Formats: sequence, C-alpha cells, structure tokens
Amino acid sequence: QVQLVESGGGLMQAGDSLRLSCAASGRTFSNYDMAWFRQAPGKEREFVAAISRSAYYTYYADSVKGRFTISRDNAKNTVYLQMNSLKPEDTAEYYCAAKRSYGDYVRIDKYDYWGQGTQVTVSS
Repeated sequence: QVQLVESGGGLMQAGDSLRLSCAASGRTFSNYDMAWFRQAPGKEREFVAAISRSAYYTYYADSVKGRFTISRDNAKNTVYLQMNSLKPEDTAEYYCAAKRSYGDYVRIDKYDYWGQGTQVTVSS
C-alpha cells in the first residue's frame, strides 16, 4: 500500500502561482511513477502531468504545458506541481496518483494509488 496526501491548494487569482505537494508513505517511493490529475465539477478526471520514477521523463497535458512543472524529491518521498500563470479554467480538485507499472503515463486506469485531493480555485 502507498498512502498519498496532497497539500497546497487554495483560492487564487488569475495569473498567480501555486505549488502543490504530495507526500507518499508506505512503500519505496522511487519504485513508482507519479502523476497529477484534476477534476472540475461536472467533468471527468483528467491528466495534468506525470513524472517517471527516476525523474528523467516528464509529461504534460497540452492545457498546462509551459505553465505547470512537475518534479519529485525521492529523498523526501514527495512530488510537486508548480503551477504558474493560473487561469480560471484550472479550477478543480487536484489529485496525486502513483503507479508501479511502466509507461502509459496519461492513462488514469494505470494508477494504483490515489490521494484524497486538494482544491484549487482560480478567480478571474
């Protein structure tokens, strides 16, 4: 089992920056690829960003590319999502996820463990 706890959400204004954190516990963190997903009210959960277990590879949704940066610190068992130039359409519950399998970073069904989410609200 891997336990994931997100933090850092809040109420922001358009153009602001925010960093989300996800602390992992329970298993060897460096054995897992990590990702952020988000879900807006009335919409399906969607992929935001992912990072490979070595941090060598990163992947982003087109909607956040150039504005968001995913990173991880395997010594601290933590993955981060730096969000810059926030837009109202970034408003959502943000979830951290972990998977043991290789590849398929954007597929939601490949992730084995999920956090409880942290809310990000961006006003215009």
